[in-house]
Amino acid sequence: MSPIGFFILSALLFGIGIFGIVARRNVISLFFSLELILNSANVLLVGFSKLHQNLFGEVFVFFVLAVAAAEAAVGLAIVVALYRLTGSVNTEDFSRLRW
Repeated sequence: MSPIGFFILSALLFGIGIFGIVARRNVISLFFSLELILNSANVLLVGFSKLHQNLFGEVFVFFVLAVAAAEAAVGLAIVVALYRLTGSVNTEDFSRLRW
C-alpha cells in the first residue's frame, strides 16, 4: 500500500470521527468517535513511517494505543458512574449535574 493510501484512509477515519462527535448525543457513541480519531492518527503515523523508511511511527503508535486504552478505561468508568446517577447516557441529561 502506498503512503497516499494511508493518508486517504486516515482522513476518512478522521472525518467519520468528527462527524460522530458533532452528530451524536450518546456518550458511548462519542467515545467510539474519539477512538476513530485516535486510530486515524495511528494510521497517519504509520504512513509517515513508511514514507520516510524509519521505525519511529510504529513506536509512536504504541504510545498512542496505550493512551487510548487508558482513556477508554477512565471514560467508560465515568460513563458507568454517570449512568448510575442519572439513569441515562445522553449528554443532555448530564446538564442537571451542574452546581
